[in-house]
Amino acid sequence: MRHHSVIHTPKLSDYQELAQVWEASVRATHDFLPDSYIELLRNLVLTRYLDAVMLICTRDRNQRITGFAGVAAGKVEMLFIAPGHRGEGLGKQLLHYALAHLNADELDVNEQNPQALGFYFKLGFEVIGRSEVDGMGQPYPLLHMRFKQPEPQVQRG
Repeated sequence: MRHHSVIHTPKLSDYQELAQVWEASVRATHDFLPDSYIELLRNLVLTRYLDAVMLICTRDRNQRITGFAGVAAGKVEMLFIAPGHRGEGLGKQLLHYALAHLNADELDVNEQNPQALGFYFKLGFEVIGRSEVDGMGQPYPLLHMRFKQPEPQVQRG
């Protein structure tokens, strides 16, 4: 695993780099989305979505953004890792930070993204609902997930 620093809060000047990470991540994991839709969403990420959330990110030794998450109203609205840094624990680090410090215990995931779905199941999330369409009303079903609190252990005397 490469060295990554603590969680950072990106600035407005980081938005282009965040959008690049977003696009590279989406192209690597969302093969069901057409190019035209990715381009439309990328513009919305830059002009609306990044401003609508509390952003956190990870950076490499050269201070390049390697992954980021966005949280709003107790929900992880976005979690994206640069393709070259997948499998390094960054998604887990960002998600744990969102759970512990930003009180975010819910998220939505594209049903057609089995890698992300498996990741969230592994980290303790469960499906609590489903939508036939995504947030833009397009036919990309979303699964609504919530972090499952561990069952309290009963003391036996």
